[in-house]
Amino acid sequence: MALSLVPASLRGYDKAWLARDIIAGLTLSAVAIPEVMGYTSIAQMPIVTGLYTVIFPTMVFALLCSSRLLVVGADSATAAVMAAGLTGLGMQGLTPSSPEWVAMASLTALVTAALLVVARVLKLGFIGDFLSASVLIGFLTGVGVQVLTGQLPEMLGIPKGKGNWLEQQWELLTSLGSIQWAAFGFSAATLAIIVGFKRFAPVVPGALVAVALLTALSAVLDSSASGVAVVGSVPKGFPPIGLPQGLTWSDVAAVVPIAVGCLVLILAQSAATSRSFAMKMGDRVDVNKDIVGLGGANLAAGLSGTFVVNGSPTKTKILYDLKGRTQLANLTMAGVVLIFTVFATGLLATMPKAVLASIVFLIGVGLVDLLGMKYLMRHSRVEFLVALATAITVCVVGVTQGIVLAIVLSLLDLIRRQYKPADYVLTQDGDGEPVYQRATPGSQSLPGLVVYRFDAELFYANANRFVDDVEAVIVAAPDPVRWLAIDCASMADIDYSASMSLRGLIDFAHARQIEVHLARPDTRFTDSLKAFDLIDEIRDDRVHATLEEVFDAFRAAPAA
Repeated sequence: MALSLVPASLRGYDKAWLARDIIAGLTLSAVAIPEVMGYTSIAQMPIVTGLYTVIFPTMVFALLCSSRLLVVGADSATAAVMAAGLTGLGMQGLTPSSPEWVAMASLTALVTAALLVVARVLKLGFIGDFLSASVLIGFLTGVGVQVLTGQLPEMLGIPKGKGNWLEQQWELLTSLGSIQWAAFGFSAATLAIIVGFKRFAPVVPGALVAVALLTALSAVLDSSASGVAVVGSVPKGFPPIGLPQGLTWSDVAAVVPIAVGCLVLILAQSAATSRSFAMKMGDRVDVNKDIVGLGGANLAAGLSGTFVVNGSPTKTKILYDLKGRTQLANLTMAGVVLIFTVFATGLLATMPKAVLASIVFLIGVGLVDLLGMKYLMRHSRVEFLVALATAITVCVVGVTQGIVLAIVLSLLDLIRRQYKPADYVLTQDGDGEPVYQRATPGSQSLPGLVVYRFDAELFYANANRFVDDVEAVIVAAPDPVRWLAIDCASMADIDYSASMSLRGLIDFAHARQIEVHLARPDTRFTDSLKAFDLIDEIRDDRVHATLEEVFDAFRAAPAA
């Protein structure tokens, strides 16, 4: 079979989509240009590097991915993780926006690309699944609060405080008497324009309108002469191509932890976004192929002087709303940004920094998921507390520590659910269908019969709990138990510790003259029983394919 040279994301292209894709790409570029410049503030990178994130990384991803819509570029969460990580290195001369900082940021992108390739080869895409939705809500909310509060000094024209987040907020509060009102005016105008267009004309990119109008106004008023900080000269031209300079192998080792944090976020966020919008279009997405695309995109980022890129939920939603159909829209966006970068960045010189800070402020507001937190508080108090703890850690301690806590809390939540799953004693209704009632002492399936279901895998951490719960049901049963049937439908495998606990339960049952039966075991479960020499403890005629068989067999069995 001949190999197709057409990228997977463009196969089956319908010419009728062409005009729609190009229009969507043009509109998306109008949104992306001010947005990615804002992300450079979070990443503490030169403004032009934000533009670089949507040129070659987007092009490479479009050629390697399977997703038709996923937009790749700078992202607030990964930018925050990278900036916090580089700051935490405490290396001499490593200051934000310096050539050394840019080189380390590009190196982080290259290491992230290598980790993504390893993740693809070893099929580690599931790692992203270990950030639970509730923890991700808390993490992004914490990042959002940190991002938006970090922009307030620039928006108000006052110096940014030193120290940790709490110390910075205190210094902000004590400096409110020295607000620079001209900067505040630009900030207020930016917020009003963006929010106004979003409310009354959502198809118009309000951020671009704000940048264009207020940059022009700043030039006319010569606001820099009035003390308003402006962006200043922004280099124009083709993005630099090549490996970051002046680095050593020790620098590679230093950024590995930062890249691991970025890797987890990329796998979690990009996979979820890609799947979500593919389902909306009735498509299937190959997450592993997208991982290759993301690896290629970060390789392109590292080789073109910019920082880590990720799938963007916000820009992907914009593309979906614009009726874009394929990656051709993203290629159009990349082409427009390339033209702007080569020829037009000089237009940004008089843009007040307060305008850019206001754009980033709204990005931070968008990350704060109050509705998600409210939903968790109403429906799952434990998950709400986990999300809140993650958000507070991100704000008060740091983004890097926040993502470590997010992973740990996700794993602890998984263990909690597996350690204490729902358990049931099954009965039957009038039609013979199973009825699940909570396994509390005193419950039974029929007089003399307990059909017990433990709704989780059986392993070392929960095996003793499983045995204790079954024994409690048996001891407290209103009628002497003659049969114990274990519903194995949720048990695909057991480990050595679980086998020992199960052997002890069988001994306990036999000591009480109770027959032990199995219901609905699959092949892997019975293979595990054989491996641990447990299968001989249960006769073949006591293994039942269905729950109905258990009830019928018990009713047919002679009473003791």
